[in-house]
Amino acid sequence: MGLVESSRPVVLIVEDEFLLRMDAVDMISAAGFTVVEAANADEAIEILEVRPDITVVFTDIQMPGSMDGLKLARAVRGRWPPIKIIATSGLNVGQADLPEGGRFLPKPYNAAQVTGVLRELTIGQ
Repeated sequence: MGLVESSRPVVLIVEDEFLLRMDAVDMISAAGFTVVEAANADEAIEILEVRPDITVVFTDIQMPGSMDGLKLARAVRGRWPPIKIIATSGLNVGQADLPEGGRFLPKPYNAAQVTGVLRELTIGQ
């Protein structure tokens, strides 16, 4: 983890299910992104407060804790407007539920879907 990696977009993965989080980490890092992990929204906010390099938040919607992924997405949009948001869930979520510019990716997703959306959101960053 040297200065070389700082040119890669940084993705914060927020997923309470350990195995799903590990899969997402593997997919996203294999696609050439730097990955930071959080198990819930509270952890994600703590990370965002100290990591100004985060480009994208990739969050599950259904999570235990003080806020779910949709509340987290709105909090991120309010406090860190430039950060892109991708929300994922096994339940269908309408675009209207996400903050402006947020993207929804239904579960189960595959590496091509995840990296496609990430590249779309980070081109020209």
